[in-house]
Amino acid sequence: MSGNLRSCWQNCFLPDDKSFLDDKELVAIDAMEDSISPLDDGTVRIRWLITRFESCYHEADKEAELIVKAIGSGQAPKESGERPPERKCQLQNAHDILSAWCQGISDKCKALDVGDVPSDKLLDYLGKPTTLKMWQVRRVIDKLKQPLDLSCHYHTMALDFSESGEPGAVKAGEHYRDQQDFLDQTKAALIYDTIDGRKSQISLAMAIDRLEPCNWNFVENLVIILRAIGGDLHPYKSFACCERNVLLTPLRNRLKIISDTLRAFWQGQETDKNIDDNILIALGQKTPIKSWLAASLDKTMRSQLDPVNVKRMVEWVEKWTK
Repeated sequence: MSGNLRSCWQNCFLPDDKSFLDDKELVAIDAMEDSISPLDDGTVRIRWLITRFESCYHEADKEAELIVKAIGSGQAPKESGERPPERKCQLQNAHDILSAWCQGISDKCKALDVGDVPSDKLLDYLGKPTTLKMWQVRRVIDKLKQPLDLSCHYHTMALDFSESGEPGAVKAGEHYRDQQDFLDQTKAALIYDTIDGRKSQISLAMAIDRLEPCNWNFVENLVIILRAIGGDLHPYKSFACCERNVLLTPLRNRLKIISDTLRAFWQGQETDKNIDDNILIALGQKTPIKSWLAASLDKTMRSQLDPVNVKRMVEWVEKWTK
């Protein structure tokens, strides 16, 4: 058995995690790939969509269904690169509201909201302006600006990961050497919450670094950050980002149904679990290529939502971000 994890599984297993060696199902799926190689371009593109799939995405269910249709048709969909309109509006409104606050013209954004949270409520969380709060809010604005304008670059304060996920590849805080006092205070402010029910904490700096525009909990994460800037470090909900609290996603049950249906398809077995007939119809007639792709998506979804695997990923990320 090879000791190297295939790159297509990079969104499921850690770089230094060897547990996959004992995963007989994963080995069997890799053997399925070997049996149909070489892969045509269409199949490669569909497998790449699976490698990019993330269960923490706020439209992960729609993304999974899109991949299922691609598997059934054998054609990878064209990607627009545009964010869903609702999320794009939330990002723009949050950016405009906070920018107006920094400029002292909040009244101009009274009509705006972010995910049904009105602008005046968001700004109430911040309390009275101070130079530190203004600096921290500007870091949030920088984070919001990046997905709205890809030419803008966000400089991390605490996260030492590159955009490709390599730890230690970025020297966090380097950009703020001339504002070290503000940076240190932001890193020292600890938000006390939970990870999958266990007591935990995350620094305000790290929370801003990990305010991900595609996350299912984006609006609540923004609220947690603004409350923390205002001095409330004990949120009533937990901060979620990527692997952190992914099990709390409201899409978890739907993703499980899709996964169960995919497994019934590729394994060809009867099951008493919830099956989505529309998913089976979209997959069409079973073929070796479809079976491998369906197995890959099923395994990816289950791995990302497996409590043991999630706990391992959280611990690994925390080791590199302290």
